[in-house]
Amino acid sequence: MKLLTLNRDGNKHLGVKVDQGIIDVVSALQTHPKKGIATSVETLIEEGAQALDNLHQYIEEIKNTDGNHLLKESEITWEAAITRPRKIICVGLNYRKHADETKAAYPEVPVLFNKFDNALTGHLQNIQVPRTTKRLDHEVELGIVIGETAKHVTKEEALDYVFGYCTSNDLSARDIQKRVPQWMTGKTNDGFAPVGPYIVTKDEVKNPDNLRITTTLNGEVRQDSNTADMIFDCAEIIEYISAHMTLYPGDLIMTGTPEGVILGRPMGDRVYLQPGDEVTVEVEGLGALTNYFVEDK
Repeated sequence: MKLLTLNRDGNKHLGVKVDQGIIDVVSALQTHPKKGIATSVETLIEEGAQALDNLHQYIEEIKNTDGNHLLKESEITWEAAITRPRKIICVGLNYRKHADETKAAYPEVPVLFNKFDNALTGHLQNIQVPRTTKRLDHEVELGIVIGETAKHVTKEEALDYVFGYCTSNDLSARDIQKRVPQWMTGKTNDGFAPVGPYIVTKDEVKNPDNLRITTTLNGEVRQDSNTADMIFDCAEIIEYISAHMTLYPGDLIMTGTPEGVILGRPMGDRVYLQPGDEVTVEVEGLGALTNYFVEDK
């Protein structure tokens, strides 16, 4: 299933994409009541496989019915697809060609840093270009949403702990990032982690380590690669993180970006993101995530 979080009348509702449009699950339950149906992405993930089965069955029952629960995508106010992760863990320098373009050595173990939930934002939302940076960069990334508590898992079993996958953008203030060895202040400004439009459940993603991944800036393709170029694949990343900390349902892992970032361009061609820019990041099968950049007020 393709799941999302939408804002309706100031409240966050679970949504499901179907051929007919977007089903607002909260509104659907008002006219087609049924017990045991999750009404948020977080609850759905936390309640596990049975909750997902219940939702799938419910959607099949109501998807051809009319009502105010069925919305067009153009009517949606999008939230970040995942809104309350305990942790947002990011992997740096995880694509060979990206390491090459930035003249960095391939890491021997995953390079980890963090973002916080203030950085989360959704599809078609505005993002302020912070007044503290002059070098804001885009980074399309495959996101992994954890579905089960994971501690000391092996590579062979790691993907069993995944709930689903999503498109994300690890926005980076390069000048702030480079001031100190720890990257956090350049990585977790407000809106610096767009996620969505959807979380796609893992049963619909045959191989997360072989997906096309792209960024388009104002209509021009800037990043165009494949997750097959990752130095550490999805299972290796989960294995490594779970050896150092417990992963919980709803945790988000952003797995790194491929070549084509602004920082990797020749010095004279580095025109960083500005108010008025439009960036679309996309991972094959997971949806295209667009954001608009505006002045910091």
